[in-house]
Amino acid sequence: MKHTQPAPTLITGSIIGHMIRLSIPASMGMVFNTLYNLTDIWYAGYLSDDALAGLSIAASVFFLLLSIGIGMQAGASAMIAPGAGRGETNEVKGWINNVTGMAIGFSILSFLIGAFAAQPLVVFLGAEPHIEPLAMEYLWVTLAGSIGFTLSFGAAGALMALGDTKSNRNALAIGFFANFALNPLFMFGFNLGVTGLALATVVIKIATAFYLLRVLAKRLHIRIRPEFDWPHWQMLFKQVLPASFNMLTIILGGFITVALIGQFGSNYVAGYTVGLRLEQVLLLPALGLNSALMAIAGQNMGAGKNARVAEAYQKSLLIGLVMALVSIPVMYFLSPLMMRLFTDNETIKSIGVTYLRIDTLAFYAYVVLFQSVAVLQAMRKPMFPMYLGIARQLVVPAVINYVLIVLWGYPVESMFYTIVIVVILSAVVAYFYTKREIRRLSKAASMS
Repeated sequence: MKHTQPAPTLITGSIIGHMIRLSIPASMGMVFNTLYNLTDIWYAGYLSDDALAGLSIAASVFFLLLSIGIGMQAGASAMIAPGAGRGETNEVKGWINNVTGMAIGFSILSFLIGAFAAQPLVVFLGAEPHIEPLAMEYLWVTLAGSIGFTLSFGAAGALMALGDTKSNRNALAIGFFANFALNPLFMFGFNLGVTGLALATVVIKIATAFYLLRVLAKRLHIRIRPEFDWPHWQMLFKQVLPASFNMLTIILGGFITVALIGQFGSNYVAGYTVGLRLEQVLLLPALGLNSALMAIAGQNMGAGKNARVAEAYQKSLLIGLVMALVSIPVMYFLSPLMMRLFTDNETIKSIGVTYLRIDTLAFYAYVVLFQSVAVLQAMRKPMFPMYLGIARQLVVPAVINYVLIVLWGYPVESMFYTIVIVVILSAVVAYFYTKREIRRLSKAASMS
């Protein structure tokens, strides 16, 4: 039985208009999220260079351990958007409850894995004896509060599928300002140091999760209760696990990159990490576009409007090209100024600037990858992004960079050029594969 649409429909009206309406709040939310991370880096650097290095390593390990739940956002959106497009509110409610239950389960699993694997992973990433305790200090607190992260992922994905990216933006904005206040309070006021940095994050993420769940409940006029319905979970697993594994490959790829850069010392790791965070800020508009495209494609697929799926994909690539033309000069020419905001260490600054300038060559390729993955996940075809991620993030760069750095003794810049080449080739493959799948979708619909 159909009910009133739970949110403004995306199956009619201007696609570009919907993209602007959804992507701007999504991008702003991601800006605040990245600024949140940069705030942590800034405060850690203010504490000491050792704290900055420890946080850089701990963050890589934490998100590696949390990766099993990161796919909740994409999985929730993929399962909920088609029902929202058809106006099936009861179906949407069932998925939200099961997403909530799964998020709780994933947080427990992440903590249990971390209890055994966190310390060996920190050492593997090249943490020196004086850096390791600082990294572990941060990890224990964040792992204990991982439920805030996984619930937030699931709730944000559900809201995105309903055409609401503003609520998550609001939560992330408030979280950023709260973090700016709580970090010095916990670190210096309560004299907790790195532990205070982690505790501020846990408090904010748990509050964010409760806020987003409350917004969902009020929007749909429901009470959200975790459910563990196996048929629903099986369908969720088919979307969440490939999306999580795709994110895992991204994290593992960064993990391996950090490990290889660690051969040159902790300052090199810190420089690459800060440079990567700055690059992510410039990529945020494209990631916001990715969120908008996934919701638009998912709802239109659910409503059987496949021509609008193809149109949305093409228009997202054109909008992404404009974004790249604006961001690339900023990334190249302003990188020295941006790096100086975070450190006075010359080695850290030099590595960050070098990475940013080399990776401008791959900027639009990242945009194409983001939009291609968004459409495929909306079409409930998450396996190809996972396979591509394994090749792009793990197998190819790991082998090449190991040979270049460990066996042949090439400088760190060779790793950055490897990243550029692999990303460009992957974007070409993703584009043609996505176009083929859209054509198949339209052909199947015309034959049915």
